[in-house]
Amino acid sequence: MNQESNNQGRVVIFSAPSGAGKTSIVQSLLKRIPSLEFSISACSRAPRKNENHGKDYFFMSSEEFKENIKKECFLEWEEVYENHFYGTLKSELIRIWSNSKVVIFDVDVKGGINIKKQLGDVALSIFVMPPSVLELEKRLRHRQTDSDEKIKQRIQKAEIELKDAKHFDVIINNDVLEKAIDEAESIVRKFIEK
Repeated sequence: MNQESNNQGRVVIFSAPSGAGKTSIVQSLLKRIPSLEFSISACSRAPRKNENHGKDYFFMSSEEFKENIKKECFLEWEEVYENHFYGTLKSELIRIWSNSKVVIFDVDVKGGINIKKQLGDVALSIFVMPPSVLELEKRLRHRQTDSDEKIKQRIQKAEIELKDAKHFDVIINNDVLEKAIDEAESIVRKFIEK
């Protein structure tokens, strides 16, 4: 994807293991910084309770997702678990940039690394670090959205993802959510105002 930073805006990428708090931080920043607009990811899983197509995700079947991969519709994509795909549609960047907004991503760790690789200096990548793996597991259980088996899968994945924090521009420790949100706001504002 050709990128001309002088007329096509910037992107802010938030990544973290599942349960680290990245979505809470991103949602708060969207309320605090009007120039940000959320990039809706595509996925091949079923919607959870209260999730809506075109608002939370673009929900697709695995077959639809694979068809879009062939058509090169994605900036990046990944098969997170077998036949569970997540990806960033190029059309989302175009839509947001055409509104003169800064794109904000809430993506998994591999997705964040891939977007940063693709977009380089117009992208700021931020890793949200949980206090511990134990706390991460506690947060995932508190959500009550996943089975025990799924939580174990997420924890195993998190242990690998924590090692990838070094590939991000900034690491924010999320021990206290409000403090992490304030820190994120300060970092993001500096990036989009320079």
